[in-house]
Amino acid sequence: MRWWKILGLAGMAGVAATGVVIARAERRRRAYTPEEIRDRLRARLAEGSGDAEGGVPAEDQA
Repeated sequence: MRWWKILGLAGMAGVAATGVVIARAERRRRAYTPEEIRDRLRARLAEGSGDAEGGVPAEDQA
């Protein structure tokens, strides 16, 4: 078997593996309801801003 055949088979395996990863991620993403997505986004905002209200942290207000 020539090297280009091996390279081609490896490329096809890579494309198939990438498709599996993308399909799995898409399935996981579509499993959330809109309310769950909103709750997760609000939690991430509160985590990133430093308080539970999602506003400006106290040290940045002055």
